[in-house]
Amino acid sequence: MTETDLYLPIKHFLEAQGFTVKSEVRACDVVAVRGDESPIIVELKTALTLQLFYQAVDRLTMTDLVYVAVPRTRRAVPGEAIKLCRRVGVGLLVVAASGSVDVLAEPVPYSPRQNPRRQQSLLGEFHRRLGDFNTGGSTRRKLVTAYRQDALRCAVHLATGPARVSEIRQATGVDRAASILQTNVYGWFGRLSRGVYGLTGDGHVALQDSEALISQLFPATKAREDSQPEGCDRLSLEARISGL
Repeated sequence: MTETDLYLPIKHFLEAQGFTVKSEVRACDVVAVRGDESPIIVELKTALTLQLFYQAVDRLTMTDLVYVAVPRTRRAVPGEAIKLCRRVGVGLLVVAASGSVDVLAEPVPYSPRQNPRRQQSLLGEFHRRLGDFNTGGSTRRKLVTAYRQDALRCAVHLATGPARVSEIRQATGVDRAASILQTNVYGWFGRLSRGVYGLTGDGHVALQDSEALISQLFPATKAREDSQPEGCDRLSLEARISGL
């Protein structure tokens, strides 16, 4: 559907509600008036684009009743797009090939309800992180999260040998040490016996790969390869872990 294909369905939709509709009035695609009410302005586009929202926001200087209209496609309109419309106080109309028009958002002031749980999660992650080791806007890179930092704390402690969960928790200050070891998201830890864990081969590799980061995060407890058990002892540990 082209922009002009959208016009007649929108015109009929508004006329059915008692509006007088005219097109291309002062650069507005569609203008509808009913009695002494504020006019309705509709901007037509073949897709939800930034340019469309620029136009819609500009039209808000003429009336509070501004809609954007786009064709219906096989893909549903993203929820984020609907939220954006509501956020800027713009209505959203979707036009089907059959000519039917659906209203997905009304042009009313929008006051989003804050989610206290999400805010607490945000602040919790912020305050648990030590320093700032990521670069804003990064993609396809391993992020240094609070969870990863805590896992590294546990791995650093286990670098010299197996230990009980209670000992790891007390030495590292990581309250969720038990969960990190049991869940083993990164594959760094192996359970040797009840409540006792050691490092896997992946764990030792992770410590080597993260040496620079560890030296900044935990300078007093930096894992050193020269403090590791001899190769045979490490192999023995790996065999015990893999045999469980």
